[in-house]
Amino acid sequence: MLIKLLLRSMSAGSAISVFALFAGCSSPEAPSEVEIEAVLHSAKRNLVFVEGGEFWLGDVGNESGVLFNPISDDNKPPKLVEVESFSILKTEVTWGEFVAFLQDVGRAGDYTIEKGFKRAVRLPIIANNDPASPNYKNKPARSPNFQEAENLCLWLAEKTGLSYSLPSEAQWEYAARNRGQPIAFATDTGQVELDKYLQRPSQYIDPMQPVSGNVLIHSSNQVERRPVGSYPPSPLGLYDMTGNVPEWTRDWFHPGYAHLSSTNPVAEQPHSEHSDKRVVRDLAGHGDHTGGLATVYARNGRGMDSPYQGFRCVVNHSEPIN
Repeated sequence: MLIKLLLRSMSAGSAISVFALFAGCSSPEAPSEVEIEAVLHSAKRNLVFVEGGEFWLGDVGNESGVLFNPISDDNKPPKLVEVESFSILKTEVTWGEFVAFLQDVGRAGDYTIEKGFKRAVRLPIIANNDPASPNYKNKPARSPNFQEAENLCLWLAEKTGLSYSLPSEAQWEYAARNRGQPIAFATDTGQVELDKYLQRPSQYIDPMQPVSGNVLIHSSNQVERRPVGSYPPSPLGLYDMTGNVPEWTRDWFHPGYAHLSSTNPVAEQPHSEHSDKRVVRDLAGHGDHTGGLATVYARNGRGMDSPYQGFRCVVNHSEPIN
């Protein structure tokens, strides 16, 4: 009880500091009560309320009618949809939070080299206090698959009693576009000023290189990324909805939007070659892109076992969360 009262009296930043103290070096053991309370506190304090409304989902083009994403047909034609108000995490779920969740549910040990998870060679499921490490606790999580990303949001729901989930594709794009505005990038200015970090040649990458620009769109195949909140937020107060890591949504993938309902749409599983794929947004988080694929309109389908996608959760409630 004392722990809960302490965390309730803290700012979000202070709670993260407590989380860092107790989660600096992760182990396969279950996290402490303090660590879990800090994760839950952060998940509630870092929510941004998004007032609902109508908008055209998909590539609407700029004021002159020029498409933002001309080389893809998967986001055309736009569809008029309405989303109810919701709250969304202002940052991607961090690596430290994700590891604490996996430890709490007893699955951190499932994603090891010994258990056949080969991706652990590049990114083992541990968290640490080293800013130069891909496992630094404040860098965005890269989930080993879709299910664990969804499971973390459901875990938050179970622990807090709030209706956390992965965002629908419509919620994600509505928030990234500052409530549906016709913008290209979810940055502070609506334009991209590239950080020099992770640019080629990759052998010269220095994890301690100072932050520059307003977005990370890298040109090398790296598991590296910037800590969440490294760049200025969008006008809505959201970070890294362009760049850093790509993000899962809860929609099943279909080409285009004709299948969606007009109110609070969430795509159901298709009976096609895409039947095992979920929608991933923010393709700028995958790396170097051309032809508009780094814009907030770009989308693709990834298999459920696809690793290295990031994510953030929403709370499906029509009023702000205190």
